[in-house]
Amino acid sequence: MADFEQRRLGAVLTLQRGHDITKAEQQPGPYPVISSSGPTSHHSEYKCEGPGVVVGRKGSLGGVYWSEGSYWPHDTTLWVRDFKDNHPKFIYYFLHTLDLARFDVGASNPTLNRNHLHAIEVRIPPLPVQKRIAYTLSTLDDLIDSNRSQVAILEATTRLLYREWFVHFRFPGHEAVELVDSDFGPIPEDWEVSQVSDVLETVGGGTPAKTEEAFWEDGTVQWFTPTDLTRAGAAFAFDSALKITERGLKKSSAKLFPAGSVMMTSRATIGTISIAATPATTNQGFITCVPSDRLTSNYIYFWLHANVDLFLSLAGGATFKELRKSTLRELPLLLPGQREMDSFEDSVEPMMSLLKNLLQQNQVLLEARDLLLPRLVSGELDVSELDLGLEAV
Repeated sequence: MADFEQRRLGAVLTLQRGHDITKAEQQPGPYPVISSSGPTSHHSEYKCEGPGVVVGRKGSLGGVYWSEGSYWPHDTTLWVRDFKDNHPKFIYYFLHTLDLARFDVGASNPTLNRNHLHAIEVRIPPLPVQKRIAYTLSTLDDLIDSNRSQVAILEATTRLLYREWFVHFRFPGHEAVELVDSDFGPIPEDWEVSQVSDVLETVGGGTPAKTEEAFWEDGTVQWFTPTDLTRAGAAFAFDSALKITERGLKKSSAKLFPAGSVMMTSRATIGTISIAATPATTNQGFITCVPSDRLTSNYIYFWLHANVDLFLSLAGGATFKELRKSTLRELPLLLPGQREMDSFEDSVEPMMSLLKNLLQQNQVLLEARDLLLPRLVSGELDVSELDLGLEAV
């Protein structure tokens, strides 16, 4: 293993406070404005040339952000003014391992003091090792970003197909189909309008008593909360942060639903939607729709997405907004003809399967990166002995 040197952080890099700029002062442009919570907007001017590393200083502490090109570090951040001949991308990964938020010196508002950070004792590898570590980790990040880009394209394409077919009625062969009157207005003949409660099974959720260890300890039943979905922001949900036991499931109002069911958050944050990749349950902050032979997971997923604004308008509540299951069940639902439904499923299912596979790949890549990051940066794992099939630097 290469020799690591013990130094103070201030001997490795110099941190500088960012530059104040208000939203009103920002003009449309290509340069990211990076605040303590990350890139939040863009501006026509920049303060620092890239590549750059920025750390959350005030409010949201310790987040570490990378900018390949020139950027504007906000006053709520610290930016690396001098890398002191160290590899910038390595420094980006290295700072992730320091848990900088623990150096909070703010009384009422969380704050980092750069002078305190400069005094931290750290261990740093020589430059050639820094380059190889940065290459290894950034290659994994590039794969993750590539998958995310493909996922975004697939999401946009499939949602567009749904709108074209089932909102604008521009499905293949639509020119030869007559429109007939309905409660929805004119719809293609052989299509019908039903009430959600008549054609779609909806399931609520529940929370087993937190005081009963037997309901939680060594649980194997997926139990999703809204945070699981909002944090992932993905079309498919694979793994919940918390799991309950079979006993907890039986002793609560949580309901087990099959894989392919479509979960939608219905309290406070309304309209975050994911398809359950496995049998699962949720807490009470959801309405879950169970697919059937007539209504597939994909159709339900896109129908829910297309109507989020409607759901928000129907939500009530004094303390926080909630869409009641009874309200959803009373809504009208357009049922396409079986031929159009089958044709739509044939078109979107290959794309949704690919999207699901890409999300699963990213789970594996993220776990690998997060496992390697601290071990490589600390020297616990010698990067020269690591063989991931990546080209050597």
